[in-house]
Amino acid sequence: MKGFLKKIREYFPLSWKGWIVFTLGMAGGSAVCSLLQRVSTSDVHVPMIFVLMVLIISMLTDGYFYGILAAVASVFAVNWAFTYPYMKLDFSVYGYPLTFITMLAVGIASSALATRLKEHQKLRLEAEREKTRANLLRSVSHDLRTPLTAINGSVSAVLEDNGTMTEEEKRELLENARKDALWLHSMVENLLSITRISGASEIVKKDEILEEVLSEAVINFKKRNPGIQVEISVPEDVLFIPMDAMLIEQVVLNMMANSVAHGKTTDRITITASDQGDCVAVTIADNGRGISPRILNHLFDGSLQFEGIRGEDSNRFMGIGLAVCKTIIEAHGGTVSACNRPEGGAEFRFTLRKSEGEHEYTG
Repeated sequence: MKGFLKKIREYFPLSWKGWIVFTLGMAGGSAVCSLLQRVSTSDVHVPMIFVLMVLIISMLTDGYFYGILAAVASVFAVNWAFTYPYMKLDFSVYGYPLTFITMLAVGIASSALATRLKEHQKLRLEAEREKTRANLLRSVSHDLRTPLTAINGSVSAVLEDNGTMTEEEKRELLENARKDALWLHSMVENLLSITRISGASEIVKKDEILEEVLSEAVINFKKRNPGIQVEISVPEDVLFIPMDAMLIEQVVLNMMANSVAHGKTTDRITITASDQGDCVAVTIADNGRGISPRILNHLFDGSLQFEGIRGEDSNRFMGIGLAVCKTIIEAHGGTVSACNRPEGGAEFRFTLRKSEGEHEYTG
């Protein structure tokens, strides 16, 4: 019984969006027919307009309920308001049973088509997401060996030294081990981010103050890069954004790390948040050398680590970090991109949808 009820809810879901689309669609069809009725003596267009409304409602709603409801409502609307005798139900009108059956069939067929298309799209997106995760995890498993080997080698060399190494040489080995450890820490954070996304069918989002999330990311970044100057610019109005704060912080950290890695000479990063109406855009710009055009189109697909794209611009930071950023932002319904600025340096950009609710900040 529970399985049957679950199937019913799956194929006939109810929502405020569905009711709004249904109401607007039926009202729009009625309004168009009323206007045409004033300029035309024929009512042959009426069924066609309502059939179109049934199709539109079916495409814009989930499941079969609203499409079938629109088909039934259209039959009664055509009969009552737009078929002689007007403002009166008369099912004895010649050809009306055929109209009823046609509209109902269109409603069911279009609802089924729309549902199948949405399911196919969902499966396709899930397949692409799984492919991205598999590629990222393969990249991680391959790249984790490098820092572990380097750390072990550097520490072993220092511990096993019999006085042949200078203090400067020891310090250089330990500094290299520290850098590898920091990079390994970043890789583990990215791996945890992938696991966090993979472990849920949907990202759990809460309204967070964007400025606080950006500030937290900068604090963590400065611990690893004390010599880099970072500035944050946000609108005066407090922006509440539905997000998983930990994942978005990881995105900002990854992009700042790439600003340093790609820029080579980067010593200043500017983070700017701007209100774009229904979303907010965050840009992370640096004053470094910029990104090589040869790899610009591959930054977010994870291919730089395992498809043989190498060179002076290729380094550890380019493999998984930005691919993780793309996965996280797309899971939030946003977009991500990168470009070189005309005045020099690189710019990473991502968008997030704003909260639909109104908030009043009292902090």
